Parts: sequence; C-alpha cells; structure tokens
Amino acid sequence: MMILFRVWKFFVSLHRQSYKKRYMRGLTRLTYCMLLISFVALFASCNNVAKKTMALKASKADSIIFDAGTIKDYDRVRFLADSFETAGIISPLNANRWRGVAYYHEGHNRMSEMYYRKAVECEVKNEEDQLSYNKCARRLSELLLVKGDYEGALRVAIPAVKKMDESGIGSDIDYAILLNNIGCCQLNLGQDKEANESFLKAREHYTNRWQSDSTSRGFQEAVLGTVYTSMAYINMRRYAESIYWIDRTEMLLDKYRQRPDARVEYFDEYQGRIEIMRAVALQGLDKPEEAAKAYQAFLKTDYSKTGPGHINSTDYLAAAHRYKEAAENYRYLDKTLSDWGMEPSLDNIQLYMLPKYRANAEAGRGDSARVAAQRILALLDSAIINQKNSATAELATIYDTQGKEAQIAHQEADLLQQRLVATGVAMTLVFVFFFVYIFHKRKATHKLAAAHEKLQQAYDKLEETTAAKERIESELRIARDIQMSMVPNVSPDREGLDLYASMTPAKEVGGDLYGYLLIGDSLYFCVGDVSGKGVPASLFMAQATRLFRTLATQGMKPAEIATRMNGALAVDNEQGMFVTMFLGLADLNTGSLEYCNAGHNPPVILPQAEFLEMLPNAPIGLWPDLEFEGERLENIKGHGIFIYTDGLNEAENTKQEQFGDDRLLEILKNTKFENARQAVESLKADVEAFRNGADPNDDLTMLGLKIV
Repeated sequence: MMILFRVWKFFVSLHRQSYKKRYMRGLTRLTYCMLLISFVALFASCNNVAKKTMALKASKADSIIFDAGTIKDYDRVRFLADSFETAGIISPLNANRWRGVAYYHEGHNRMSEMYYRKAVECEVKNEEDQLSYNKCARRLSELLLVKGDYEGALRVAIPAVKKMDESGIGSDIDYAILLNNIGCCQLNLGQDKEANESFLKAREHYTNRWQSDSTSRGFQEAVLGTVYTSMAYINMRRYAESIYWIDRTEMLLDKYRQRPDARVEYFDEYQGRIEIMRAVALQGLDKPEEAAKAYQAFLKTDYSKTGPGHINSTDYLAAAHRYKEAAENYRYLDKTLSDWGMEPSLDNIQLYMLPKYRANAEAGRGDSARVAAQRILALLDSAIINQKNSATAELATIYDTQGKEAQIAHQEADLLQQRLVATGVAMTLVFVFFFVYIFHKRKATHKLAAAHEKLQQAYDKLEETTAAKERIESELRIARDIQMSMVPNVSPDREGLDLYASMTPAKEVGGDLYGYLLIGDSLYFCVGDVSGKGVPASLFMAQATRLFRTLATQGMKPAEIATRMNGALAVDNEQGMFVTMFLGLADLNTGSLEYCNAGHNPPVILPQAEFLEMLPNAPIGLWPDLEFEGERLENIKGHGIFIYTDGLNEAENTKQEQFGDDRLLEILKNTKFENARQAVESLKADVEAFRNGADPNDDLTMLGLKIV
C-alpha cells in the first residue's frame, strides 16, 4: 500500500508544478519508488530463496543421517542430529526423531521412547515437521503398546490421527499403523466395538496403500498389520475373531505372492506364521484335528525349520499338550536369542526361559528341566544387573542431554547474532537491523536462561538422588537386620541332635533362607533359595519362611508342606518368582527321615561324601495345582547331612572359576565331621579362600545335621 501511495502522489505532483520542476522532481521521486520496489522484491526473493535453501539443506541433512543409519553407525546418527540441530538445518522435532530411531535400532527402548516423546511434544511448524511427527507418533505408540501401557499409547496415537486429519498431511501407512495400534490398545482395554472399528479403518488404509503402490511394499505392510491384529485377538483368547483376521492375512499374502517383485523367503515366512497362528486359534476353539492339520501345513514351510520358526511353534505345541515336541524345539532357543541380539532381561526370561522349563518338566525330562531351571537362575542375576545398568545409563544420558540442550541454545544464540549482523549489512537498514537484533537477542537470552534453569534442576535432582541413595542404603541395613531375625540363630538344645546353620547374603538383603522347628521328637528343617536377589527376593523369602513354620506346626509331611506353599506362592505371582527348597522331617527316636526336594541342590551324605539321589520336583511358586512327591530314608543315625544353596558350588574367584561340585565333595570327604558347626564354618572358610578377594556373586547358606 505504501508503494502505491507513493506512485499516486508522484502523478498528483506532476499537475501542480511546472514542466521542468515537475519533470526533475518526478524523476527523482520515481527513482526512489523504483528503488524501493526493487528492494522489496529483492528482499522477498531472498526470503524465498533462503526458505528453499534451508529446505534443500534439511533434505540433504536427512539423507546424510539416513546413510549413517543404513550402516548401523548409530553414534554418528546422534552426532549428526546434534550438529544439524545446532546449525539450525533441521528442527528440534526432526533431531529428536533421529535420536529416537538410533536408540530404537540399538534395542534401548526406554531411551528411544524418551526421545520420541520429546519429538511429539515439539511444535509442528511446517510440512516436514508434520511428516516427522507422524513417524514419531507411530513408533512411540508401538513402544507403549508392546510394554502394555495401553492408555499411554492411546494418548499418543489418537491425537496424532486428529492432527493428520486437520493438517491433511499423512500417508495411508501412517493412518493404518496408528489405527492398528489404537485397535490393539482398545481390545486390551475391553473396548471391543471401538477396537473392531479401528481395525476396519486401518484395513481400508492398508488397502489404499497397496492399491496405489506400484511395488510390493504396500502388500508387505498390509500383511504385517493384519498379523499384529490377529496376534492381538489370540493374546486375548478371542480365537473366533482371530480366525477372520488370519484369513484376511492369507488373502493379502496370496495377492503379494502374485507380484513380480515378491520375495519368496518373505511369503514363505509369513505363510508359516499364518499356519501356526491358525493352529493356536483352532486349538483354543477346541478343534484339535483342524489345529493339527494347520500345524502340518506349517511344517511344510521353510520357516518352520528356522530358529524363530521352532520357537514360535511352541505356542501351539504347549496349547496342544505336545510337550515333548515343544521341548525338542526349545533346543534352538539360545541360538535364536543370540541371533536376535537379545541380552538377558526379566521379560526374556518370562517369555522364553520359563516356558522352556515347563515344556521339559511336563515332558518328564527331569535333567533338562533342571538344566533349564539352573539357566534361569544364572540369567536372573545378569538380567537384574543389566536392568540397573540400563537405568543408570539412561539417567546419565538424561543429564548429558540437558547439558547438550544448554550448549545448543548457546550456539544458536551466537549463530542468530551472526546472521542478524550479516542481514543488517546486506539490507543497510540500521533501524531494522537493531530491531531484529534486539528482538532475537532477548529471545535467545530467555532460551539460554531456561536451558540453564533446566541444567540447574538436573543438578538439584542429582543431589536429591544421592541423598535418596544414602537413605535407601540405611533402610537396606535395617531390612537386613530384620531379615536375619526371621531365621533361627540358636540351635535346638536336644540330646542326640547336632544342628547348625549359617546364612550370608551377597547384598544387603538376599533371597536365601533356612529354618528348623523341634516339635516333640520331630525335627522339621529346610534350606531354600529364592530366584533373584535384593529386596524382591527378600520379600518372597519372608513369605516362604512364614509359610514353612506355619505348615510345619500343623504336623504335615514335607511333600504336603511343599504342595501347600506352592499353592499359596503361585497365586498372583506376576513376576514369576520361585524358590528352590529342600524340606526334611526327622524322627529323633527312630532316625527316619522324610524329605521333599523342590528343584534344590542335592544334599551331601557323610561320611561317604555322596550326593543324595532324589526325585525331581519343580521349584515352589511357578505353577499352581502341582502335587509334590516326597521320599523316605529309614535310618540316618550316625550319618551327617550337609545341605547348601548354589552360592557354595557356584562361588567364583577373580578368574571367574567356580568352586564346583567336585571340590565340594573332595573337601567333605577329607574333612572329619566333628560337629555340624565345625563342618559349616570350615566350608565357609574354604569358600572365602577360594574367592581370593572376589566379591560374592550369590547368597551362601549352609546347614549341617547329625542324629546320634
């Protein structure tokens, strides 16, 4: 408008002045107007060029980061994301997306979740941001869905679909995956009608995707989506509905098979997945013959001969009570988990190791079941340590991230200042230069102050964490005193009975236990080892100790005590904890011993120094309704019995060599059993000498018993 006003004013002046004056002044004014118009046009052109240049730079930056990801150099992915964000080439939303991608592909799901969440919380400023937002929302809702946070996944996925509707920016695959995630969450939350509507909408978008895609990629994505839907219904034991989606998956796979660029190994794998899902669903619908037929079709695929195929087939074999075949397939478990790059974790133990143990136990393979149980116990420590290390690393990364944000804000302030100076020189408008400079300087200062405040809060939080750690250590010391008070510390004073026990936790609190109770001429005693260590194990140990004493006072036999304890501890045992235990009942008059071994190390009989042969029983607490079997020795008078936990035979020295069963038997064979205390304390000293300064890797509990 100002430009038009100046032109209009110029023509008016031509009529008011003499020809010469009008000509000279008019020429001057016209020159100014033309200069002003040229300047405005030049500024607009530069602005458009700058925008296009930044867009090209952002596209190039994404390509560079993507290339680093294709060679799995995820440290470089994060470095490039930091650098490009600092230079202002990519937005904070896109930078956080790439950080989330890097951590996701490294298997650090919690860190990946944190950065995807930071990304979706960023402001969406342009089309590129909206596309990145869609991808982040897809992955974040998937991560939350997998870990069972259905409400959290819905809080991400539903607003994402709404944003795509409002902006008009979103592909069919974005819609399909988000709607599929929403449906799975709704199904798990009991919203059956809403879930079905979400799945049907997702199906429409999958259809649009593969109909519009000239390659087979759309069919692959549609097959994968319907597989997830089928598995969601199977996991909820909605077998009839799952059959519909399994049929839908097979239809899409048949269409994919007809594509000229279809990969044979892809549809062979998913044909195998379809058949094993169908077998599980039909078995759940009480159609064993049809289920067996589907399983035979699965066996005809090449996928069935792979490690993942063997492991997936166990879902059907366990449901069909074909435990022997399931146990055979679990022979491939360790290699498959290694190929998948899975480290020991509590989730992996629950999903894979416990079913392996159960399959072997149900198949009557006592030795294999015992090996699986020992493997579980060995992995639990590593899993808990990995979980703690992961949490520590994440906390350190969070602090480091906040430090980086402060650094980025500082560098952004410097870059803004430089750009503003350059812009001011180019435009030669001092007033505009100072206005823009002051405005952005204040903004950058506020941003830097906010980042500094965040960093200060992080340091404050670190101080609070240190104080909390000291408080927790104090409470753990108190917990240890309480735990030690729960086991008897005075041996029974009875003529003809020599009994002594010792318990040494590896941490402040532990999961080992022992107990004895003298009722008339009957001596009840036990030694146990709870899975894991620390506070959870100590709480489980407290329950087991209380149950043993309560049931023993009722005069039950060891096998009945084990059965009753198992029934009580298996209820609501969502963490899958268990306790191995040796329970005994000795008659001090006759010398008879009735006992029950629940997955525990075999005791040693002295002076022969031989392991006591026993029937295999499962550990206590894994599955309800188990009946434990007991055994009997007619007379143990004059014989010593030495019972212990695996903190003895699996004790490690600085070279990570184990104490071992052979060393244990050799020491007991060459050590005279003068009394129970002497035997226990002597072995404790031998273990300490063997460790040679290494920290204890497990709780150590020993009990010696002799009836004269």
